[in-house]
Amino acid sequence: MEEQQHIKDTEHSNEWSVLRIMSDFVKGFDELQDLGPSVTFFGSARFHANHRYYQDAHDLAYTLGQKGYTIITGGSKGIMEAANKGGFDAKNCQSIGLNINLPHEQSGNQFTTKHLTFDYFFVRKVMLIKYSLAYVIFPGGFGTLDELFEALTLTQTGKITKISIFLYGKSYWEKLYDFIATTLVEHHTIRPEDVELITLTDDMDEIVAKIDERLVIYTNELKNDGLDQSRHYQKTVEFLSNQE
Repeated sequence: MEEQQHIKDTEHSNEWSVLRIMSDFVKGFDELQDLGPSVTFFGSARFHANHRYYQDAHDLAYTLGQKGYTIITGGSKGIMEAANKGGFDAKNCQSIGLNINLPHEQSGNQFTTKHLTFDYFFVRKVMLIKYSLAYVIFPGGFGTLDELFEALTLTQTGKITKISIFLYGKSYWEKLYDFIATTLVEHHTIRPEDVELITLTDDMDEIVAKIDERLVIYTNELKNDGLDQSRHYQKTVEFLSNQE
């Protein structure tokens, strides 16, 4: 019988856990620090290739990849595979898969130009978020919701440079969006302007146009935050100059 894998590892000392966490972070920073402007795709691993959302994720990633944007996903199946395949098929960008060690549902896909596997969810989430200027959230389950609200929290609190967050699939997301825009606002648990962090859309052209607009603002914000000597900033400036 296969041994159950637990996130909370009680069989190793705290010191070894710290070293494993550090190793995860060092690996991610070392491998991803040279990325230029990137877009991260989130969504369920359970959609098959003939599903509408799989096809849309592929097409959107392909369009962005042709423009040179790096495509980043969780590196597994479903929406992640679709987006990686779109970037891979574009042949003009990197297609990055950031996987996690799980006992089920998290096998990799073959459409990545760089593939990393992490032991810890929180380290992986940092890497999925850190280098991107936009997140496209396709329909998904608990993991996708976790990633959505993590991104919203970090953006709302100013812990990361403001990014564009797109909820793709109106029929899937509209009840959640309405809950955020009405109930949370009415109870003053968020500010009305916080709703503007989210774009609910079925329009892929709108997403591409807004990401292009965001790129200019993002570049200036990196500079204003004192990151103009970083490799990521230099890559972003180079990317922007090639778009003009």
